[in-house]
Amino acid sequence: MASHVTPSFVRPLLRAYVLPHAGWLALLGVFLAGTTALQLSGPLLTRRFIDLARGGAGAGDLAWTAGAYVASAVAVQVISVADSYVAGGVAWRATNRLRDDLFLHCMRLDLPFHHEHTPGALIERIDGDVTTLQNLFSSFLVNLAGNILLLICVLAILFAVDWRIGLYMTLFAALVLTVLHRLRRRAVGAWRVERQVSAELFGYLEEVLGATEDIRSSGATPYATRAFQRRSRALRRARLRAFVVVAVVVGMTLAMLEPGVAGALWLAGLLLERHGVSLGTVYLVFNYAVLLTGPLEHIGHEVRDLQSAGAGAARIAELLARQPVLDEPALPAASLPDHALPVAFERVWFAYGDGEPVLRDVRFELPAGEVLGVLGPTGSGKTTLARLLVRFYDPGRGAVRIGGRDLREVRRESLRAHVALVPQEVQLMNATVRDNLALFDASVPDARILQAVEDLGLASLMARLPGGLDTVLAPGGADLSAGEAQLLALARALLLDPGLVVLDEASSRIDPATERMLDAAMDRLLRGRTAVVIAHRLSTIERADRILVLEHGRVREEGPRAALLADGSSRLSELLRAGLEETLA
Repeated sequence: MASHVTPSFVRPLLRAYVLPHAGWLALLGVFLAGTTALQLSGPLLTRRFIDLARGGAGAGDLAWTAGAYVASAVAVQVISVADSYVAGGVAWRATNRLRDDLFLHCMRLDLPFHHEHTPGALIERIDGDVTTLQNLFSSFLVNLAGNILLLICVLAILFAVDWRIGLYMTLFAALVLTVLHRLRRRAVGAWRVERQVSAELFGYLEEVLGATEDIRSSGATPYATRAFQRRSRALRRARLRAFVVVAVVVGMTLAMLEPGVAGALWLAGLLLERHGVSLGTVYLVFNYAVLLTGPLEHIGHEVRDLQSAGAGAARIAELLARQPVLDEPALPAASLPDHALPVAFERVWFAYGDGEPVLRDVRFELPAGEVLGVLGPTGSGKTTLARLLVRFYDPGRGAVRIGGRDLREVRRESLRAHVALVPQEVQLMNATVRDNLALFDASVPDARILQAVEDLGLASLMARLPGGLDTVLAPGGADLSAGEAQLLALARALLLDPGLVVLDEASSRIDPATERMLDAAMDRLLRGRTAVVIAHRLSTIERADRILVLEHGRVREEGPRAALLADGSSRLSELLRAGLEETLA
């Protein structure tokens, strides 16, 4: 029965995340057997009490029977509490492990995936979709098995009382289950749409809340509100459609149950009139008929959770099926050496998806230990060049080589350990300064962190932090200035001790004192290392050994900085005469 009720895309999740808790599931099975036996004993004790009372039995026998009935009812409640506790524990452990796996899977996926999905939508996928499985992982299957067991036992007892009543109730149960099964298939699609619309709403919320300042300052609040209302209405319509389907399922189930009970009672009455069965037996038939409706009604009510879980499981399966676009390096994969690394672009072409090429036949070589300043207007391909250097993407044609190795041949762990990216938008987390610098690597000693801070000349910055390395930063580093955040990002890169630094220099306006600290820290970080720096400031040009000017995705000019400056007709000289910061803005 479970294979018919549970969608096929749920079963792999159950095997992977619920079955490992076999011991707890066995305990739930014991609870199930005990609850079923106690539920079956209730009508039997009631029949005994009625027949004893009509037969003139003594008060002691009646009291014993009534006491057994009360004890049975109390035991059912006690077992139900224990069952809920154990089932809830299984569900939380299973769903939290699933959340961990989904999070790690998303972190392993390439940059194109994250550009396609907003953080808000991914939060809904990792948490919201998994939450829909909570009931399925905790009690649905156990309840389903319990209800099926109870159903079979009740039908068996009714057959033992009279085969005609047993046959009638068996046909009735088969009809109800058939209707539920057919309606369930239609409902899964409605819930899948609801989950998708919900993810879109959360993605929009994340986008809008992250741009609150811009939206308010530009007077776009009414537009943002209307867009939110449109998405909210879409979610309401999608959820309403899903609830209507569930209501139809549950309503049809309830509508079918009452005639079934009435028919069983009518047959029992005929037995009383024509075959002389006891009044207690009539009540037993009625009681078991009512008890039989419980599993059927419960299955009807569980359809909503199953449909929602089925839709969530389908979206989870889609997410887990998504594979990285970048191929793993062929074995044996190469490792990068522990020293300054030369860089070479060999006729590199690159386009995002099916769009126009962003880089066109880009060629240059950067010797080990030298600094390359990359210039060019917005949209010239500077950021794309940086992304290729850290292998967020692979070139469509050509090759990117670091340390003489094509990056497609280098182990990712080695690439991450030897190439450091310092982005323009520094990401600081709501954690201690220590964790932000060491990226939660507990094996990095404090002495090494403090040495890196000292080497970069950041002792005065650390002195201003109330708890030193134990200072907890606000989310996003909101309690630091843009310059201070950039300084911490440089310290993070120095701790990595890379052979190549890819630096997208910050263009935010910073005060002169912080700018001096930033320049000194950059000098220390780049010393003895190869560096590719996307330049926005004149001071960066002054520290570059070579210059690369990109325009429209092509190399407009490349060569030693001194030689280009000496040539008054060079593109670099033209940019400097025009005012570099204004030209590159």
